[in-house]
Amino acid sequence: MAQPHDHNEMPDKIAFSGGERGKLYRESAWLQLPVHLEADVQNTLTEMASAERIDFSIFVNGLLRKDIASLA
Repeated sequence: MAQPHDHNEMPDKIAFSGGERGKLYRESAWLQLPVHLEADVQNTLTEMASAERIDFSIFVNGLLRKDIASLA
């Protein structure tokens, strides 16, 4: 009888001999990177967005757009 697999353990060796380079690559794929805010910054922005009654992401993107425009 097979033992149940322990998902917390990595095998000592992993065989990649049957792998195919670029199999899942898509040139048109785009990765949306997560941005991690410090807690105090997030809390302040959350309060400001709430006071403006606007979605948090829309509010933050608006601030960033203004900042980018001021740098150009």
